[in-house]
Amino acid sequence: MILTSARQAWPPFVLVTGLLLIGAVAAADGLFEALGARLARARLSARSLLLALLGLVAVVTAVLNLDTAVVFLTPVLVHAARRRRLDERPFLYGSVFMANAASLLLPGSNLTNLLVLRSEPQGALAFAARMLPPWIAACAITASFLVLAFRLEDHEPENAEPPPLRIGIGAVATLAAAVLVVSLQNAAVPVLSVGLAATALRRLRPRVDVRVLAPLFAVAVGVGTGARLWHGPVHLLAASGFWAAAGIGALASVVLNNLPSAVLLSAQPAAHPNALLLGLDVGPNLAFTGSLSAVLWFQAARAVGAQPSLRDYSRLGVMLVPPTLAATLAALLAARLWL
Repeated sequence: MILTSARQAWPPFVLVTGLLLIGAVAAADGLFEALGARLARARLSARSLLLALLGLVAVVTAVLNLDTAVVFLTPVLVHAARRRRLDERPFLYGSVFMANAASLLLPGSNLTNLLVLRSEPQGALAFAARMLPPWIAACAITASFLVLAFRLEDHEPENAEPPPLRIGIGAVATLAAAVLVVSLQNAAVPVLSVGLAATALRRLRPRVDVRVLAPLFAVAVGVGTGARLWHGPVHLLAASGFWAAAGIGALASVVLNNLPSAVLLSAQPAAHPNALLLGLDVGPNLAFTGSLSAVLWFQAARAVGAQPSLRDYSRLGVMLVPPTLAATLAALLAARLWL
């Protein structure tokens, strides 16, 4: 039982490790900072700047994983708001809310996607085609909510020269990882190899917190083993409908965190796996307890002197998640009719 759980759990964790390494190299190259600084200097209104930066978060999340996005882009968004002397709260909360919302598109965008899909593999392109409409809906609703929830007043930007934009090892490694994730059924080892090679070429000390990933892997193996002995959660999901599966995923993510919830609910082939993923990916915006990305976001925000509030996180999330979940489920149903 334990060995079976370990064999099924290791590819997602290896893939995420590789993506985090590649994200660290891109950040060391100054790629994210340079893009954010240029957007801050562009002739954009405050709302347009927020939308542009949220779009950057969505793209980085889809290609390099949501944990990479919150670690490396939260400081970029906060500094961009400060350069324009804007209220930094929509930029601060937007980084984590958009990362969760945008993690629907590719299997590697969110570790929960990989954990749920391991028992029912889907090609990356097929998965992306099915999840593209929900992804667009989730990103659009999240961005619209943040624009409407905060009043942003335009100010003159600072005249500081932005850092140079270079296409370095990080950008090349990012492109290579995207191609591997889309083209291979199991891209874990190839992407890790690209990440290790990129860090070696960049002469960068790997920035992957084993103290976080190793316990999570142990939890995934332990919960997966228990779920093979106790079939209650799987039977509950099997007896639930399409909409209920998403609700179960969202509630479980808040109560247990979405990683152990994904393992618990998908130890056997899950009923309505894509609906379950919507709940597991979008649901963490309800509360700080929902995902690892929220913990990483909190640490990244505090590191640049921001003051994230867990109460405000949930206050905003309670308003954001229900319409997002409803719209993504409707989009997924519509996609089924066309595909």
